[in-house]
Amino acid sequence: MKLLLVEDHQDIAGIIFDFFEMKGYTLDYANNGQHGYELGCDNFYDLIILDVMLPRMDGFTVCQKLREHGVDIPILMLTARDTREDTLEGFSQGADDYLVKPFDLEILEARIKALTRRRHGNTANTVLTFDKLKLNLNEHTVSRDDCCFSLNPTLFTILKLMMMRAPKVVPKEEIISALWGDDEPEGNVLRSHIYQLRNQIDKPFKHSYIKTIPKVGYQLIAEEDK
Repeated sequence: MKLLLVEDHQDIAGIIFDFFEMKGYTLDYANNGQHGYELGCDNFYDLIILDVMLPRMDGFTVCQKLREHGVDIPILMLTARDTREDTLEGFSQGADDYLVKPFDLEILEARIKALTRRRHGNTANTVLTFDKLKLNLNEHTVSRDDCCFSLNPTLFTILKLMMMRAPKVVPKEEIISALWGDDEPEGNVLRSHIYQLRNQIDKPFKHSYIKTIPKVGYQLIAEEDK
């Protein structure tokens, strides 16, 4: 799971980073509202942790501008202010949840898991669907029509990211970051993995879901949109 943390308090940010990285999460970080807004617009995250009191742009404004920009990623707001007015303001600007400092890190993680499950429309949902593609998140399998394929972890991560963003284009840099972080292997390894994924979900069928956007990335195209 990839998170964006927007928090100007270095000690709090460090504690959150240490906790979630130990749990296997990937995190990006911004120490001011403007940078957080830019990262939220330009990248895909499973969830944004957003402080209220921020330099350059406060959290309420960041949340509002992200929603106006069409970003529908779940946003969990953090604040030291626990007044009823502040809580209502956060929700009115598009926040999905609100947590008052100081907070328990395990409670924060539980809230994050609940919000990301809810994002797919059903708290018990374990399947992502795009057109005739169905990706089983528990079994790491994908089905199309009556065919079912097992995916290795790399192909699963690529397809999951594309299905969660579909029909939007997923930049190559975003896929590379999700797969390898800052340790991208040499050579055009991503293209090789996309080729393998196409062989499984596209090659046996008349319609190809995966479309390459030259010099940008990849997207899924539904049959009726071709």
